[in-house]
Amino acid sequence: MAISLAASFGLPAMQVQAGGGTVQRVYESLRKRIITLELPPDTTLSRTDLTETYGVSQTPIREALQLLKQEGLVHIFPQSKTVVTRIDVPQTYEAHFLRVALETEVCRRLATEAPADVLTRARSIIRMQEAIAEDTSQIAVFQELDELFHQTLFAGLRQSGLHQLVRERSGHLERIRRLHLPEQGKVLNILSGHRAIVDGIASGDPDAAIAAIRGHLSQTVSKVEALREEFPQYFA
Repeated sequence: MAISLAASFGLPAMQVQAGGGTVQRVYESLRKRIITLELPPDTTLSRTDLTETYGVSQTPIREALQLLKQEGLVHIFPQSKTVVTRIDVPQTYEAHFLRVALETEVCRRLATEAPADVLTRARSIIRMQEAIAEDTSQIAVFQELDELFHQTLFAGLRQSGLHQLVRERSGHLERIRRLHLPEQGKVLNILSGHRAIVDGIASGDPDAAIAAIRGHLSQTVSKVEALREEFPQYFA
């Protein structure tokens, strides 16, 4: 869904280097299933089963799994099996550090030079999130819209490549966010954070925009240890 949503907002689709459309389709689907925990840590991925599921040959399956390996989301045992990795906490903190460093600068610059269409797109995404906020069956969609919101900010500065960099480093962090989403009040806090970010940018106040994005991004990472204690089976 993330690719089609991005296209509907005039944003570039998530790019996968090499392999073409079939590899991208398989990669995006498997990645989504991993970060939404449909495929939880320690799940064994059979290439034979995957070829049947996706109706493709072994080659695109192999290339898609290699891409997931590069993100640290699967471990490939040669001539044996492929297993979904457990959440790596140090990599989670690294991803958060990278995200904060880049997104604070994005919001600072947007507050001084944001084109009107960026705010229009961001507010449209917030309205879509509001429409499904109370529907627990739509958590995966809400998470995709959350990522699309942030992609929109990067695209507003024509820095979609940097968003892709953040995304490639954030697989472990996104799984933690998925564990955190069902917590009471979490969805409403995300919406409040998105509104504050947009308001800070719209006001032309860089300090307000930076404070809003820092507060927004800190919510999940501050819960890492509590989530690891609650869901030890998901963590390395």
